[in-house]
Amino acid sequence: MNSKLWGGRFQGTTNDLFDRFGASIYFDQELANEDIEGSLAHVKMLQHTKILPAADCKKIIQGLESLQKDIQNGKVKFDYHYEDIHMNIEELLTKKIGPVAGKLHTARSRNDQVAVDFHLYLKHRLPKTIDLITGLQKVFVKLAEKNVHTIMPGYTHLQHAQPISYGHYLMAYYQMLQRDKERFQFNMKHTDISPLGAAALAGTTFKTDPKFTARELGFKQVYANSLDAVSDRDFALEFLSNASILMMHLSRLCEEISMWESYEFNYIELSDQYTTGSSIMPQKKNPDMAELVRGKTGRMYGHLMGLLSTMKSLPLAYNKDLQEDKEGVFDTVHNIIPILKILSGMLSTVKVHKQRMKETTEKDYSNATELADYLASKGMPFRQAHETVGQLVAKGIKEHRFLQDMGLDELKQASNLIDDDAYHVLKSEVAVERRHSLGGTGFDQVAMQIKNAKKQLKE
Repeated sequence: MNSKLWGGRFQGTTNDLFDRFGASIYFDQELANEDIEGSLAHVKMLQHTKILPAADCKKIIQGLESLQKDIQNGKVKFDYHYEDIHMNIEELLTKKIGPVAGKLHTARSRNDQVAVDFHLYLKHRLPKTIDLITGLQKVFVKLAEKNVHTIMPGYTHLQHAQPISYGHYLMAYYQMLQRDKERFQFNMKHTDISPLGAAALAGTTFKTDPKFTARELGFKQVYANSLDAVSDRDFALEFLSNASILMMHLSRLCEEISMWESYEFNYIELSDQYTTGSSIMPQKKNPDMAELVRGKTGRMYGHLMGLLSTMKSLPLAYNKDLQEDKEGVFDTVHNIIPILKILSGMLSTVKVHKQRMKETTEKDYSNATELADYLASKGMPFRQAHETVGQLVAKGIKEHRFLQDMGLDELKQASNLIDDDAYHVLKSEVAVERRHSLGGTGFDQVAMQIKNAKKQLKE
């Protein structure tokens, strides 16, 4: 006879390699607390509905609470022969309280049990993720507030485009993180649903009360369809998708951190707390943590694609393929939480080389648009103004001079609309200051962005 908890109809024992390969206890033991939490709610419901005698329920509850303490104190060793966290806990509970432990599985399947565990796992960790994103947003706001008037080159195609406020640049990342946060907040809605009570796929003949267990576990809703309850992993896909978009934003940031700290740019300097050295080159100060965040982004994408691929051909309801739904989520949680903490610390301690940033906007042609706009404001069609200034830029490149270094007579040869006031317009700080359009880089607009962000963070 087969010794498995499901082995009633089986005569022989399973192959050991089969047991090892099929077991998920190696990773799903991370759900131990959630599994006991779900079981406690379930047995309380069984008592509430009088499906089980109160005495049995009391004994099971005491056993589960004792087992929970043992797990938290590191006194429990799980066994792959019992496949997963659910069977391991049932076996350990049986050793603790005897055969009455077998009554715990009344009106429940491993299918709705694993689903509720997984929902609880993300339900517990999404608020932490959201809080850490908020913390990083606060760092961006604080740094932006200190750098409203710090001038830097704005880039397109990684070429100098137009001067901007460094505070404006930082607030762009604040907005990205705000969308990330809102996505995770929406993710909470689909995570905050209880599948417990769906049993294997069709519900149960016992007069259970799924709303009772949902209340016990703090879920706002109960699944309306038992097939959907046990087969839905949309909430996990949403989490991985949201995490991938978040990591994409953070990877872009870290790419720029790595460039900005290089000798060639020298815009910023990271604290020694968040950099490393070289084993052979004594002068090196490497932005390893920024590079590692950038590197881990592909790993997060992989977890999303892995689960999408797992789900794409699954017939309803539960299939063993769904054992592959957790490792990627666990790994993503294990990475994004420290990543958000590290980036908050890294940006809180960064040194900004303000003068260097500004200098790079004074020895380039990023003020060319200012002169074109100047001519357009005096009545010249913009396309003609664009061509006129382009010719001046070509002349400057050839002669190794910048627009602001050319004499007024030279500028007037290009257009008699140019006067002394053009030199004021060509200053990089003036170029930034004059951009008052909504959401623009003008100092007043950046200050407004910061003010609105502070209000948003309080709300």
